[in-house]
Amino acid sequence: MYNWSTDETKLGDDPQKKTIWKIQQMVNFGLNGEKISEKKLREFWNVLEIDKSRRNFLNMLLHAR
Repeated sequence: MYNWSTDETKLGDDPQKKTIWKIQQMVNFGLNGEKISEKKLREFWNVLEIDKSRRNFLNMLLHAR
């Protein structure tokens, strides 16, 4: 994933924090050819800060099975 506005080294050494940040960036600003891990999306669903309409759409997709 490419993000021109954030210095990822400032996120610290916490891998969970980096994962949450990356998922939020991918959902809110585009995937840039990558795929979001459904497992990770479900794991961090309650702490993700994403747009309400995108959250509703993703929630529909996650529960469509």
